[in-house]
Amino acid sequence: MMESYIQQLLAERIGGKNYGKSTAIYKFEKIKRAKRAAMAAHPHTELIDLGVGEPDEMALPMSVRALCEEAQKPENRGYADNGGPEYRRAAANWMYKVCGVPGIDPETDVIHSIGSKAALSILPAALINPGDVAIMTVPGYPVFGTHTKWYGGEVFNLKLTEENHFLPDLDSIPKDVLKRAKVIVLNYPNNPTGASATTGFFRYAVDFALKHKLVIVSDAAYAALVFESKPLSILSTPGAKEVAVELHSMSKAFNMTGWRLGFVVGNPLLVKAYGDCKDNTDSGQFLAIQKACAASLDHPEITQKIAAKYSRRMDLLIAALRKLGFDATKPKGSFFLYVRAPKAASSTKFKSAEDVSQWLIAEKLISTVPWDDAGPYLRFSVTFLAKGETEERRVVGEIEKRLADSEFEF
Repeated sequence: MMESYIQQLLAERIGGKNYGKSTAIYKFEKIKRAKRAAMAAHPHTELIDLGVGEPDEMALPMSVRALCEEAQKPENRGYADNGGPEYRRAAANWMYKVCGVPGIDPETDVIHSIGSKAALSILPAALINPGDVAIMTVPGYPVFGTHTKWYGGEVFNLKLTEENHFLPDLDSIPKDVLKRAKVIVLNYPNNPTGASATTGFFRYAVDFALKHKLVIVSDAAYAALVFESKPLSILSTPGAKEVAVELHSMSKAFNMTGWRLGFVVGNPLLVKAYGDCKDNTDSGQFLAIQKACAASLDHPEITQKIAAKYSRRMDLLIAALRKLGFDATKPKGSFFLYVRAPKAASSTKFKSAEDVSQWLIAEKLISTVPWDDAGPYLRFSVTFLAKGETEERRVVGEIEKRLADSEFEF
């Protein structure tokens, strides 16, 4: 069949004339294929999915009722654009009540986003020119970096290591990189490591940004899912509002992944610039969703209940993995457990975390996500399907049972 001339017109950022011709398989696609093969080979065995980073339950009934009520109101039917004052006010109040950040002006300091992913993809449009550098951490969520490259910018990766508590060493950034850098992207509680920032680290990061005239984008999608103390926002750091915006999400903290709503909060100039770029990207999220989410933000106990479930599951999983020889330590937040991958399981040797992940799926029907960016690690997500504590114990017991006959070497 003759190749379409459209193949020659595709943008270089997605591969240009070679788009779609690569035989490389992205790791998440490998996981999907391995899961399908394992289920086909063992149709009567339950596949335990510890890889999905998505809440296993629906939004709470209170939130769903609010959405149903608001969806029936004719005043909510039109384009939201960058509007939705109820959600902005609720977000400002939530930042104070939950994160202890006072003085957020709902008119200038906060604006809704269609989820954190949308915010991470739009913000580079407001910041990156060809040749500019975005400083990002690895392992990590790549969306801001992808769009940075699409705008002609470059990405400088800082490795997150166990020795440094999975916090980036900003002082290790080369001077020539800093001269061209515009932005540092941070993510705490962190995906995939589960690590949490400290007040001391945020102080260090803000001082660093002020010194080198950098913007901080703090991706705080998991900020409210903490197991002790209260959520920590970078905006609680003195001076942070001069340099930073923070991204919050309804998805993880309120079981609202499909609702697609979050907010950008912080430096008013950056918020305005984001809003202007967003105006050329979308027409805003459905006002009924915004208003239902505003009502949910007024009930932080929703998130506390969800976090308590993840904390309970984390305790069960860590206890099981420790029995098997894994060096598993409970994070202070998120629903991710990040552990060093074994080098071998009985007679099977592994060259990478990806090897381990594929073996776990094929041989044990347990799905995890591998990360080899800064050493071989596995990410276990405690969002596995289970209704109630009895079922949670059964699932974790099944994991332990399936792995018990393997002698792991680390």
